[in-house]
Amino acid sequence: MLPRKWILRAFTATLLCAASGGLAQTLPATATTQPLVAFPGAQGFGALATGGRGGAIYHVTNLHDHGSGSLREAVSKGPRIVVFDVGGYIDLSAAIKVASDITIAGQTAPGEGVCTRNYTFAFDDAHNVIARYFRIRLGLTPKTDRKCALGLYQSRNVILDHMSIEWGRWDCIGFTKATDVTLQYCLIGEGIDPQRFGCLCQSDNVTFSHNLWIDNHSRNPKAKGTVQYINNVVYNWGGNGYVGGHSEAMHPADLIGNYFIKGPASSNRFAGEFTATDHIYQAGNYVDLDRDGQLNGRPVLPAEFVNATIVDAPAMHPAVPVTVEDATVACRKVLAAAGDALHRDAIDTRLLAQARSLGKAGAIIHDPAEVGGFGEIKGGPATPLTVADPNGIGPSGYTKIEEFLNTLAARRPE
Repeated sequence: MLPRKWILRAFTATLLCAASGGLAQTLPATATTQPLVAFPGAQGFGALATGGRGGAIYHVTNLHDHGSGSLREAVSKGPRIVVFDVGGYIDLSAAIKVASDITIAGQTAPGEGVCTRNYTFAFDDAHNVIARYFRIRLGLTPKTDRKCALGLYQSRNVILDHMSIEWGRWDCIGFTKATDVTLQYCLIGEGIDPQRFGCLCQSDNVTFSHNLWIDNHSRNPKAKGTVQYINNVVYNWGGNGYVGGHSEAMHPADLIGNYFIKGPASSNRFAGEFTATDHIYQAGNYVDLDRDGQLNGRPVLPAEFVNATIVDAPAMHPAVPVTVEDATVACRKVLAAAGDALHRDAIDTRLLAQARSLGKAGAIIHDPAEVGGFGEIKGGPATPLTVADPNGIGPSGYTKIEEFLNTLAARRPE
């Protein structure tokens, strides 16, 4: 976790050294150009979302699907900052839709945190959203066979941070016609029947940074848009790991500093399904195919992006650049901190243990029942929210309630 004083410093602009094929130094930007990002550590295309800043604080006080104090009511209108007085599963009776100008502060949830299940958690048509530290699990709910656990349709200016997004049926995540989105430090995995896929990204200006993609048969993601893919870990893919857009439209993608680790269910195709319309910049990526329990991969070669058009410079330049790390350094960080790292439950713990086995454990499943089902998420006493003048501006430039939320999030392991 970057210290809170980080926000008072200049951002670092990442300088990529294409000639060396690796990762280079960072150069400091001037303080006068520094934007106030969504929270300390926010990077990429969605980093300037302000969420519910300055709005009402709404407490989720129960695990009901509807009514006063429910999550559905909390996210129904903005601007709001949503905090949680309860932890546990929220059983949805239908898809839940998030309004614009919302901050969902899952870091406030007590116990083992909070998780929705049974139906899609949708940010459709929403803009300016910050969502952190909670879980979304779909499962084999009847008539959801073509649904994703998380959906973004025509969304813009969204950042999703430290979320666990699991058991999607068509894909775990569906991005369609969205723009300016960051997905960082998330756990995306165990896609289930019928497709068992990770993510279909049919959107532009999407940053995937420091995520763990695990136990998905393919689409980690399928990049059918414009994608920045930095310091991700892909573990135990099935037929394919990262997948190109392979359509008539041009699909630029920057793949930098990622680590692909073969698991028990994996083919050797850690990246595939490219055509000449997939314009790939790749640098500093590693692949480990020996399943020996050691992180000892080799550099990825440009020729391994078969049929893609390899370009010699990155195409993605968000206003808040992603700080690129060495793939091995980033891998260890992701295996420590991806997903809802403040509230580990049995499912996330099991998946992270698989990834940390470095090739020894993992499976592509069809049904959550194969791995014990949903289990229980334990609650606990609510986090006291005693912030005077919550919408007043603190010394960091954030509101005082945001400073409090940022302090809670700073407890995460790194």
